[in-house]
Amino acid sequence: MATIKNEKQYQAACERINELLKVVSNDTPADNKDMVELDLLSDLVADYEEEHYPIVAPTLVETIKLRLFEMGLTQMRLAEMLGLSNARVSEILNGKSEPSLKIGRELSRQLNIDPAIVLGV
Repeated sequence: MATIKNEKQYQAACERINELLKVVSNDTPADNKDMVELDLLSDLVADYEEEHYPIVAPTLVETIKLRLFEMGLTQMRLAEMLGLSNARVSEILNGKSEPSLKIGRELSRQLNIDPAIVLGV
């Protein structure tokens, strides 16, 4: 089966997908030529993106910062929640130190972060 070999082909495939999305809907039969083309191009683009634009899991620090933003919390409020000094939380958020297991457990509980993310597994 063919593959997308370079960025120019990738861009052309993306443009064609956008064109096809205008003429194909959820009601379009699976054997419709536009639907078949869309299906094939989508798979090719997905394979290319997986290789050239992989999505990496966020780091613990990125996850903490996102949760703080989502919950409308400040670094100072997080320090209070964890029973830590603001300086210690700053060290963690700046990547200068890793949280202990005890702090990691509290981060998981207080910010509703999956323990696997906190443990880095």
